[in-house]
Amino acid sequence: MPVEITWWGHATCTVVDSNIRVLTDPLFAGRLAHLRRRRGALPAPDARRADVALVSHLHADHLHLPSLARLAPGTRLLVPRGAPRAVPGLRRLTHLRITEVAPGDETVIGDLVVRAVSARHDGRRLPIGPHRCPALGYVVEGEARTYFAGDTGLFDSMAEEVGPVDVALLPVGGWGPYLGPGHLDAGRAAQALARLAPRSAVPVHYGTYWPIGMDAVRPHEFHAPGDEFVRLAAEYAPQVTVHKLGHGEGVRLEVAR
Repeated sequence: MPVEITWWGHATCTVVDSNIRVLTDPLFAGRLAHLRRRRGALPAPDARRADVALVSHLHADHLHLPSLARLAPGTRLLVPRGAPRAVPGLRRLTHLRITEVAPGDETVIGDLVVRAVSARHDGRRLPIGPHRCPALGYVVEGEARTYFAGDTGLFDSMAEEVGPVDVALLPVGGWGPYLGPGHLDAGRAAQALARLAPRSAVPVHYGTYWPIGMDAVRPHEFHAPGDEFVRLAAEYAPQVTVHKLGHGEGVRLEVAR
């Protein structure tokens, strides 16, 4: 059975595996604080349909309460351990089935097993805040093993902690002109690809949101990461097939075990 990946923009993807719909870091907003969606139309309501949604960390462009509020009643939601305490608005989403997870935890959803893995990223809700929660990635295992990295820097034990995967959804950019520690740019994502050695990869987390009023500031940082990742992946990991998707575009991947 093929695995289907659709990229809706930023870190939001739908993974369909074993007839289960998995939604990553749901963000369906035209504007978020100082950020404005600069590329790709807002996804249609059907994009919000999921059996389970995964939240990688507490930053507002990954844990977006208004987007989560639009998920259908009964949707399973996996969040980093401690998130409801750090983000009280989560506790008001009583229509969702919220499960807190930490690295190593496994959650069974139908024929899928979703395993939380560690990420190297600031997991707090704000740049300063009293509550710390782990930043996570997830491995979704069914017909395929799909790694959603969330936000993360490159780290030595990445391949060991993530384990063998067939597909990697890797962040390759951001929403500002500079990427600080705890992020992958196109070059570091290509290095991560070489370590993980999946069959296929999809670049995410670029070319969607950009700060208002900064259109003229280093515009290549907004437009170029996807193409740069394709170029560098061919150098660092030529055995991996990279699928650079447009907003709302999907790909069907045949996985042979």
